[in-house]
Amino acid sequence: MPDLPSLGDEQAAAILLLLFSEDEASGILSRLEPNEVEQLSSVMYSVADIGADEINTVLDRFVDRARHRTTIGYRSDIQIQAMLTAALGEQRAEVMISRTAPKKPAPNLEALKWMAPEEIAAMIEEEHPQIAALVLSFLSTDNAAAVLSLLPSDMQDDVVYRLATLGQVSNDAIETIEHLLTAFHAPKGSGTVATKGDPSEVAAIMNQVGKKNSARMIKALAKRDKKLAGTIEDEMFTFADLITVEPKDLGTIMRSVDNTQLVPALKGADEKLRAKILGCMSSRAAQTLEDEMNERGPMPMSEVIEAQKSVVAQARRLADAGDVVIGGGGDDYV
Repeated sequence: MPDLPSLGDEQAAAILLLLFSEDEASGILSRLEPNEVEQLSSVMYSVADIGADEINTVLDRFVDRARHRTTIGYRSDIQIQAMLTAALGEQRAEVMISRTAPKKPAPNLEALKWMAPEEIAAMIEEEHPQIAALVLSFLSTDNAAAVLSLLPSDMQDDVVYRLATLGQVSNDAIETIEHLLTAFHAPKGSGTVATKGDPSEVAAIMNQVGKKNSARMIKALAKRDKKLAGTIEDEMFTFADLITVEPKDLGTIMRSVDNTQLVPALKGADEKLRAKILGCMSSRAAQTLEDEMNERGPMPMSEVIEAQKSVVAQARRLADAGDVVIGGGGDDYV
């Protein structure tokens, strides 16, 4: 058991949970995210042999923090409704509440976070691609990629397009998924829902479904919406991602790019990335580039962005030719 001063918040939370009854602790755990439950479960094992001193330390910390919190918001909606009803009458109070009360969050598909990718894929593979896209929007990037990879290939292309252009989510769509979850014996939760597609999210998923799959899906997407496909492809590997490229490959990329592009590109680069890029060059080439950057002075951001895009485009060309590996290597980048 750690010394008392070194008790962290996670350990304190785990100790508090162990002090509750099983029903009380399960009620708390049911409100947490899956990763939080996993984390707390692991920590609870490590503090199972706590003594009285540790318990007193945790309780003192809890009481001290609780003392600085207000309880004015506890069940305030019931109190406000009663006050308005007494003052205005039931009908007028309802009108006033409908105008002023915060909107309740839409139903959430929280249960999806607890399902295995195979279960989710089996649940949606016979559904409309729009429903499948909505389901993917609730998942973490790695889970969404895993589910997408399990869907029929002809369905994948359609789902990717719909996920990138999801738009406003209808109540009917939410209800459909809730019925699906009920059929799979999964409990429903509460919270907010995704309301629009995000090319960045789709790009993150594409980076995890493998080079062949992502290339095919991007190509199919380009037939529907060339601009959207280009946006997603741009998000799949950005100038900042060059920090992940091995020095040897990064040097190959830099040698293939003219200084007229490198100067503005590096002026807008993060310090760590700039240092890594310069470190891949000969000392003479690096010094020449630094001198040119100093001579140029401030540059328009639009010029910097265009230059960085040109460098990334060249990196992609070299990667496609097999001359370098970018984006993590292997089958994970297109």
